[in-house]
Amino acid sequence: MTALADSVADASWTTALRRWNTVCWVLFGAMAVGLVTAAPPGGSTYEALALLGCVVLCYAVLDRRPGNPVVRPQVYLSVLVLALGGLAYLGGGYAALFMVTLPHYWMFGRTPRISMGFLGLAAGATLTGALVREGWSAEFFGETMVSVLIVVAVGVLIGLWAHSVVAQSAERARLIEELERTQAELSEAHQRQGAADERERMARDIHDTLAQGFASIIVLAEAARAGMADDPGRSAQQLRSIESTARENLAEARELVGSAGQPGPGRVVSGSVARTLRRTLDRFVEDTGLAVDADLADLECDQQTRIALLRCTQESLANVRKHARASTVGVVLVRRPYGVELEITDDGTGFVAEESTGFGLDGMHKRLAELGGRLTVTSSVGDGTRILATIPTADESDGAEA
Repeated sequence: MTALADSVADASWTTALRRWNTVCWVLFGAMAVGLVTAAPPGGSTYEALALLGCVVLCYAVLDRRPGNPVVRPQVYLSVLVLALGGLAYLGGGYAALFMVTLPHYWMFGRTPRISMGFLGLAAGATLTGALVREGWSAEFFGETMVSVLIVVAVGVLIGLWAHSVVAQSAERARLIEELERTQAELSEAHQRQGAADERERMARDIHDTLAQGFASIIVLAEAARAGMADDPGRSAQQLRSIESTARENLAEARELVGSAGQPGPGRVVSGSVARTLRRTLDRFVEDTGLAVDADLADLECDQQTRIALLRCTQESLANVRKHARASTVGVVLVRRPYGVELEITDDGTGFVAEESTGFGLDGMHKRLAELGGRLTVTSSVGDGTRILATIPTADESDGAEA
């Protein structure tokens, strides 16, 4: 992250000074042409051209072969400082070059402290050269010194402002990179969570459908084998139940495979919950021979509510068959002001609800919670069990939100 911010800062800094650097070399070239064409031949003209040539040559070497990023720029700035002092000594017009070289101190100084240090050395060399040439005269104090100090002040202000802009750009680049990385991590976390939720949903559906069906098949097969000699008619009925359960399991498996990845809650299918639960209860009575007292209101609700009520009923009946050793089961389905309510009771052995760690009850809790409902389990050893599932319907949910 730091390396990226530094590279962005360097790129922004170089771009900001590139135009000024171009102007600087244009003025250098114009001055060289002016020296050759306008100034009379003499030693000072050739010396000025020689100093300018040294600056150009040093910059060319630096530009072509950057080499060490610390030493070579400082060598070039040192040559530039000496050349400015020599040009100021050779003529008053040459001192103006100090102004056009300002971007070089900030471009090659690398840090504000180094840049201002070389800027101060260049100002001192220019003033020293002018002082040696002009002496302590009014022209030196009134024009040269004031001009150089103004240029130094302007250069410091512009350089510090530019460094501040580059620092802000680097900080923005760092924040943008951090934001993009955070967004990528958040997206990956959402994908992982989505995959985990889908696996949990599939596991719950398999447990509530296929696993319960296979458990029923095993119980029926054991009962049919045990009663084959004494009660062939009963065994034949149990075999037919095994066949029906296996076909239903096959249909459930196909439905699970076909609906994988499809959004279920958005599809609303009207239908009678009572008829669906009645078929489940009839199959339970046929398989177990237990007495079932059912009071099922004829309700119309969406598909997800129907599925949740059906799965809660199937899981509760499966627990009664496997654990309760009950003789009677009661099922009540009613509509309340706050939604749909399903109550399943049995007179079996019961259990300690707080100590239950089964996947079935936990799955019912989560399935109802996804629909904004809740599951209440009341049981104690020897007193049977009461399962109460409550699901708010669409009208009640809208009314609660309002």
